Amino acid sequence: MRVYFDNAATTPLDSRVLAELKDKLENLYGNPSSIHQLGRTSKNEIEKARKIVAQNINASTGEIFFTSGGTESNNTALKCAVRDLGVRRIITSPIEHHCVLHAVECLEGSDDIEKLLVNVDPLGHFELDHLEELLSQTDEKTLVSLMHANNEIGTMADIKAIGEICRKYGAFFHSDTIQTVGHFPIDVSDLYVHFMSGSAHKFHGPKGVGFLYINSDSLIKPFIDGGGQERNMRGGTENLHGIIGMGKALELASGEMEERREVISRIRSHMKHRLLETVDGVCFHGEQEGDHLYTVLSVSFPQGPKTEMMLMALDIAGICASGGSACSSGSDKGSHVIEKIGDVEGRKTIRFSFSHLNTLEEVEYAVEKISDFFPRVSKKEGVVSGETKA
Repeated sequence: MRVYFDNAATTPLDSRVLAELKDKLENLYGNPSSIHQLGRTSKNEIEKARKIVAQNINASTGEIFFTSGGTESNNTALKCAVRDLGVRRIITSPIEHHCVLHAVECLEGSDDIEKLLVNVDPLGHFELDHLEELLSQTDEKTLVSLMHANNEIGTMADIKAIGEICRKYGAFFHSDTIQTVGHFPIDVSDLYVHFMSGSAHKFHGPKGVGFLYINSDSLIKPFIDGGGQERNMRGGTENLHGIIGMGKALELASGEMEERREVISRIRSHMKHRLLETVDGVCFHGEQEGDHLYTVLSVSFPQGPKTEMMLMALDIAGICASGGSACSSGSDKGSHVIEKIGDVEGRKTIRFSFSHLNTLEEVEYAVEKISDFFPRVSKKEGVVSGETKA
C-alpha cells in the first residue's frame, strides 16, 4: 500500500489540472509576447490565471506577479524592499522557512541590514508584545516578515493583528502565505500587508510556478531584468503552462475549500486519536485547540531503540512523511523549528501532512506500522516540553 502523508512538502497534481495542461501543452505554444494570434491567445490565458489569483485573495490583477514559486516570491519581497524601499531593519522569526531566513542572512551580510527576531512561545505563536517593542525602538524603515502558518508545526499567526501593529509604526509587512493560499480564505483588502507569497504545488497545481502579491503602494523595481514581462516586473518568457495550471488548481481549491477542509480535518483528527490510543507518550507540536493549519500534524514520538529509523522504515512500508521542511535538505537532519520551540532529547518528530485525497484506511495502515516501534499503550495522553496533548 502506498500512503502519501507529505502534502505540506508538495501535493499531487489534481487530475483536472492535468487534463487542462495536457490540452494546452498540445495546442497552445505561442510566446505570450508575440503579437500573432497564437501569442495573443497565450497572453490571454496568463491574464485569465492572474484574474483567478487576484479574485481568490481579493486583490487587483495589477498587484499579482507570477514567479517560479514561493522561494522566488519571498526573496523578491525581502530583497527589493531593501533595495527600493529604503528598508534598513528586518524583523522576522526563528521559525520561518529557510528561504526567508537565508535571504535575511544574505541581506544582513551584504547590505548591512539589521536582523531582529521576534520571540516565539512553545506552541509557535509570535509574541506580538515583543514585536511591538522591537518596532518602537527606532524610526528606521523596517520590514516585518512573518509567516501565516508554520509549515512544520501548523501554528497560525494572526496576520490581521500583525498588520495593524505594522501600520501603527509605519513598517512594511510581508507574509509567507504559501501553506495557506488555497486552504484558507484570504482577503488582502482587509489586511495591512505589502507583500504576500503563494506556490501552486501546495494546492495541487504544478511545481515551478507561484505568485507574489505586491500592494500597489509598494513601488519596487524588477528582481529579474529581461524583456519586460510581467509588466516590467519580472523578465523572461513566462511559464505559460505552469501559470495556466496554477490558475486552474486555485480555482478548484477555492471552490472546494470547505469540502476539502472537512475531509482533511476528519483525517487529521482520526490520526491524532489513533496515535493516542496506540503509542504511549505520544504528543503533538504546535497549536491544537485554536486556529491551526489543518493539513499538518507534527507528532513527537517517545524515545525507543528503533525511533531514529522510523522515517526510513515508514518509507519501506510505503508511507511518505517527513522530519520537517522538505526544502531544508535531502536528508533527515532535524528541524530548526522543533529545536527552537523545544523538545525532550531523544524524542523523534515526524510531520504528517494531509490532503482531501487521503483516506481513513490510509491512517489505519500508517498507525499499524507505527505501532510496531512501540509497546502497547497503558495511557492515552502525555505532555513534553514545547508540546500539547490532545
